[in-house]
Amino acid sequence: MAGSLAGKTLFITGASRGIGLAIAERAARDGANVAIVAKSVIEHPKLPGTVYTAAAAIEKAGGRALALPCDIRFDAQVQEAFDKAAAIFGGVDILVNNASAIDLRSVEAIEMKRFDLMHQINARGTFLCAKLALPYLKKSDNPHILTLSPPLDMNPRWFAPNLAYTMAKYGMSLVTLGLARELAGKVAVNSLWPETAIATAAIGNLLGGEAALRRARKPQIVADAAHAILTRDARACTGNFFIDVNVLAQEGVTDFTRYAVDPSAPAILDFFLDAPITAGVQKIPFGGA
Repeated sequence: MAGSLAGKTLFITGASRGIGLAIAERAARDGANVAIVAKSVIEHPKLPGTVYTAAAAIEKAGGRALALPCDIRFDAQVQEAFDKAAAIFGGVDILVNNASAIDLRSVEAIEMKRFDLMHQINARGTFLCAKLALPYLKKSDNPHILTLSPPLDMNPRWFAPNLAYTMAKYGMSLVTLGLARELAGKVAVNSLWPETAIATAAIGNLLGGEAALRRARKPQIVADAAHAILTRDARACTGNFFIDVNVLAQEGVTDFTRYAVDPSAPAILDFFLDAPITAGVQKIPFGGA
């Protein structure tokens, strides 16, 4: 993949660990500036990583980092984070909406505070970050908004029995759908989703534990796909709901075994996808969904 993010400034939400951190580290290897936007300031036994450890990892990878403790549910905190990132790095070129909350319980089982949390972080947080990013992005020569959210599909099977989560996650995708048209020719707006389960804390803690982790791919597959998208011409690449392996195939990558946690185990097809795209992926229920 020939494109480079050298000198670009990325504002990545939920970047203290997992996919967000992997995207940040990939950009850092080009020499990018990365604003790490996340709530985690103290290590949690089940959620390793903070904005500060992520910043250190980015610096180690070759980029410039700015740790920004921020809860994207609160407008003033997000505005302050953008202002600080732009002041230190001279602007913002790319917004990556990665922050997300998950709870797969049914309508009867889930508490409304959990419903509200998912919508505040997923749908509203994505909308808010995009809204506040625009004054900065419009000054960039190749501005991108990339949201980690699935392709939209109104099949009821994606809504039951985890209606609250799907509503919140599809809210993120609706931001892509509408904003891509609204900003056509000005800012690229796309979504990206993995073909398989990705080895993150959510999989390990909530959606199947060690057994599911073994059948997952590493976050670097999403990071490499994100890098390929974010280095494309913003005027010619917008309104897409990308799947990671399809993006990488366009870049000439055909062997995905290097991304497997355990290459000997079949990978689990992720939520919101009907059928495997690549070999070695199976449609196996996990996480009770």
